[in-house]
Amino acid sequence: MALEREALVEIVVSVAAVGLFIAVIVGIGVTYNGSTGLSNEGAFALVGSIAGFVIVMSLLGYALSRR
Repeated sequence: MALEREALVEIVVSVAAVGLFIAVIVGIGVTYNGSTGLSNEGAFALVGSIAGFVIVMSLLGYALSRR
């Protein structure tokens, strides 16, 4: 099964963005992990990373659709 070049580019960009998101979440967990769990600052950073991920994926989707 051969993939078109555009589909392959979309897959690679999406996988890279998800990988970066997972790395950010792990980094937040390691940085803000306290004895009782995630601190308030960590929770704020986690919400920010989720919002950032949604925005980045939207922008990537828009940019890829315009190619």
